[in-house]
Amino acid sequence: MDEYLRAQPQDFLAVATPGAGKTTFALTLASWLLHHHVVQQVTVVAPTEHLKTQWAEAAARIGIRIDPEYSAGPVGRAYQGVAVTYAGVGVRPMLHRNRCEQRKTLVILDEIHHAGDSRSWGEACLEAFEPATRRLALTGTPFRSDTNPIPFVGYAEGRDGVRRSVADYTYGYGNALADGVVRPVIFLSYSGNMRWRTKAGDEVAARLGEPMTKDAISQAWRTALDPRGEWMPAVLRAADRRLNEVRRSIHDAGGLVIASDQDSARAYAKLLREITGEKATLVLSDDAGASGRIEEFRLSDDRWLVAVRMVSEGVDVPRLAVGVYATTISTPLFFAQAVGRFVRSRRRGETASVFLPTIPSLLGFAHELELERDHVLDKPKGKEEEDPYAEEAALLAEAERERDEPGAEEQLPFEALESDAVFDRVMYDGAEFGMQAHPGSEEEQDYLGIPGLLEPDQVQMLLQKRQARQIAHSRKKPDAEADLVELPAERRPVVSHKELMELRRELNSLVGAYSHQSGKPHGVIHTELRRVCGGPPTAEATPGQLEQRMRKVREWATRMR
Repeated sequence: MDEYLRAQPQDFLAVATPGAGKTTFALTLASWLLHHHVVQQVTVVAPTEHLKTQWAEAAARIGIRIDPEYSAGPVGRAYQGVAVTYAGVGVRPMLHRNRCEQRKTLVILDEIHHAGDSRSWGEACLEAFEPATRRLALTGTPFRSDTNPIPFVGYAEGRDGVRRSVADYTYGYGNALADGVVRPVIFLSYSGNMRWRTKAGDEVAARLGEPMTKDAISQAWRTALDPRGEWMPAVLRAADRRLNEVRRSIHDAGGLVIASDQDSARAYAKLLREITGEKATLVLSDDAGASGRIEEFRLSDDRWLVAVRMVSEGVDVPRLAVGVYATTISTPLFFAQAVGRFVRSRRRGETASVFLPTIPSLLGFAHELELERDHVLDKPKGKEEEDPYAEEAALLAEAERERDEPGAEEQLPFEALESDAVFDRVMYDGAEFGMQAHPGSEEEQDYLGIPGLLEPDQVQMLLQKRQARQIAHSRKKPDAEADLVELPAERRPVVSHKELMELRRELNSLVGAYSHQSGKPHGVIHTELRRVCGGPPTAEATPGQLEQRMRKVREWATRMR
């Protein structure tokens, strides 16, 4: 407020983490501008129909009357403004332009990155609101995965020649966490063995978190989320046990499962009914009935809400404290908005818990939660030429196009055969904790049973103690019982396919150097490494096995000097 009132700009972009209070700020500012006759009316542009109603209700609480049902014609005398969607503006931009030209207007563009969802929406917003007296843009995630420019957002070119969005004021998750405005988030990751049948009829088996191609990761991920397997029921049971623990201190805490599609959402709701004995609230589409069900859930103390996408952004249900990310959407924008549903704090000490599959991109997003991002308008110059993997990636893409239909790589036909779940690790504040454990085990319960009310530093201390206890218990086990990867999480990094290729190249480079030094052929050295270190051929070795062989080659080379 201070920054805005000092500058009095026509355009202002406020970037604030989900749960920080963007709506409160915008309506307080609208009230000030109306009171001082800077503007005569307000137009709120929101991404969804549900959010229009939410804005109108919030505005009414501070005495601003907003019509969320407006479609055309004059606004009723009882109202000081209207709430519309970006899609609605896209259909009738001149209607809103005429309103801005007739009366001095404040336009509030909620989650403005949506104005870049399509070129037509962006162009419609420019056409409709160019004459507005004031424009206030709000977002929790100003970055987009594409390069469509966002209307009324300023961009500045960096030293690398790339234009990035410039916010007038930024209040990130790190700031909000330090101020006690949002909850700390504990991420609980689950691995497991997956088996599926490809379009060609081949059966493939893989473990979540192990290095594999992009398509294999996608299909293993979809296999995990199949409600007919064992992975989803095990994770939902774990999430419900976590919710039980949270409800000890937050009696009305709720859980949200974010599903990929309607069929999966219905199946997850049925599983939750079997697990909990209570009916889950099911939200399948962005219609009036869905808004009513969300509102009923918000005001109740029901346990679980299952939704397809629409609850990922802007919907205010502060009692949501436990989440299951059961969708294959893997963009940083969607992930940040989804996690944003759980961080709204009502009292100090509340924690949020989000359950994830062990997918490298998701774990990366979880680690980067506190990073502030800007919307990048240009692709970095020379990226293709500088990328050492560009040629191989192009060859892989070409091979996939020959095997499958063009453009079908995200939806490869396949049949999920079976899956199981393994508790993998806990991520908190950029650090990893825990050792792999079976669902339902005491080791898993150690982490599911963390109290729901804790200060951020207490969370970290407790996680460290739980891991130390788990390691101590593990050392007492007979070797025959050590059937899982019994290493602390920080020593089990999830390695991407490209990182694995880099490890192989580094090993081959070291073997080449040692071959030149010793005079031994490459093949002889690789065979000796396998004999000494154990494990499969280099092409099938795990990251840990490759690193062990690299250490051994360096040791041999040092002895020869």
